[in-house]
Amino acid sequence: MKEYKINTYDEAVQVVKEVGILPLASFIPDFPSLDTITLKQNWHTGTELDPWLWRAQFPVDGIAAYGKFIKKKAILISREILPLVKTVLGSEYSVKQRYEDGMISKEALDLYSIISEEEGIDTRVLRVKAGMKDKEKKKPFDYALQELQGTMDIVISGTKQKQNELGEINGWSSTSYETMDKWSRKNNVVITGVKKEKAKEMLKKYFAEKCSPESMKALAKIFMF
Repeated sequence: MKEYKINTYDEAVQVVKEVGILPLASFIPDFPSLDTITLKQNWHTGTELDPWLWRAQFPVDGIAAYGKFIKKKAILISREILPLVKTVLGSEYSVKQRYEDGMISKEALDLYSIISEEEGIDTRVLRVKAGMKDKEKKKPFDYALQELQGTMDIVISGTKQKQNELGEINGWSSTSYETMDKWSRKNNVVITGVKKEKAKEMLKKYFAEKCSPESMKALAKIFMF
């Protein structure tokens, strides 16, 4: 795999387009991640060189879908290969059908329903509307969000600044969510009708042209090709 060292968001965009997927933190051997291709001193600086701010800009710009899609790790997936990844890692059945079949939790169904009705909803607002604001409900809330990201039903659509009653920024920004369907439509990404096995073959070919045997072995486990 080619080695990258970048300083700007535009350079990061090019890397995502070239490699297809870009984890925020490294977990695929011999494969780039945002933290390994950028300078550590630029993180959490709040400047235009801050990769932590870039992560939320990718989905806003329609460059890549962002979420904890793989192994509960935050990852960017380029719009070019998103349809293939969604076909392999997602489900052909609706969230409601999967709940009825006992495949996902009631909390996941409830959160998905709220997010579908209020696309781009702030995490803090989502917890309140789901009736999960209490401390003891944080764990099932987080787990339900992870469920929906792991099956690529929802994406992180960006971040929102916390504001006080006067509209002034007050406190840390929080994550916002929307459905994968909404994000895809908004950014003109067509989730193709390619069959799962065909999608696996296409992903294998895509990564084989870029990756070392070591990273291909890890990717083969993830995408089952």
